[in-house]
Amino acid sequence: WRRRVPGVVAFFSSRTPRVALSTMTDGDMTLPPKEKTLFNQVIRSYEQKTYKKGLKLADTILKKWPNHGETLAMKGLILGHMGGDSENNVQAHVLIKQALKNDASSHVCWHVYGLLHRNDRNYADAIKCYRSALKIDVGNCQILRDLSHMQIQLRLVDEYLVTRHELLEREPHKRANWLAVITAQHYAGAHA
Repeated sequence: WRRRVPGVVAFFSSRTPRVALSTMTDGDMTLPPKEKTLFNQVIRSYEQKTYKKGLKLADTILKKWPNHGETLAMKGLILGHMGGDSENNVQAHVLIKQALKNDASSHVCWHVYGLLHRNDRNYADAIKCYRSALKIDVGNCQILRDLSHMQIQLRLVDEYLVTRHELLEREPHKRANWLAVITAQHYAGAHA
């Protein structure tokens, strides 16, 4: 049963190149389990508004993986929400742009950049970032929800209606989605 089949080993070895971890760019890599747990704690810290703790956890990850895009983006978002002087806000934008440079194919980086623009009340740029995130992660309900908030903020009623319909199709079991579509139809003048 251990008979060698010619070409099978060569096929698999040519399809999966073996690269040492030190030669890979850590912006393209997924985090190891320990750092992934820390990253989830960074997200939780942001959601609970314990920004100093989140910043400390992000710095812990960035010591080992200094070019990890999603961690850089979360650090920038936390800095942007910490308030204080405008230097924090400038640093936040620099970090998130660096994150996008390192990992432009991450929907998390684009979503975080949109959240930072929303925090700055730059709603048009926030919409652009959310749309970029949706190109990567099609149908992400949280991004769709954030996009719809920005659309109604700018009174883009027709786009808001389309986005809310898409959310309703993805999550028809949620009553809030039904109410949002009804409200969007009312704003659009599409009374039935």
